[in-house]
Amino acid sequence: MSSAFDSIKQGLTEAIDFTQGIKGKAVVHEFTPVDVKEIRSKIGMSQPEFASAFGISLGTLRHWERGDRKPRGPALVLLNVVKNNPAAVLKALSVG
Repeated sequence: MSSAFDSIKQGLTEAIDFTQGIKGKAVVHEFTPVDVKEIRSKIGMSQPEFASAFGISLGTLRHWERGDRKPRGPALVLLNVVKNNPAAVLKALSVG
């Protein structure tokens, strides 16, 4: 068997074990909920500026800030990074 196959098989085995409550080598990343309005306020951006800078629709941003919806998945990851280091994210997203 190839090493790629063995690696994939190991990853799947660890994932199955994890779902069954067996703690092993699987690494699980958990991201804490964020206060989107607080993050935006600390950066000093308006809603349209923040949405545009980070590729979020203005409607979605407004829903998050009102609490109608909660960011999940990649959006939650992005917001946690923005919360911790907004300058780095803005620099990474800048063109040129």
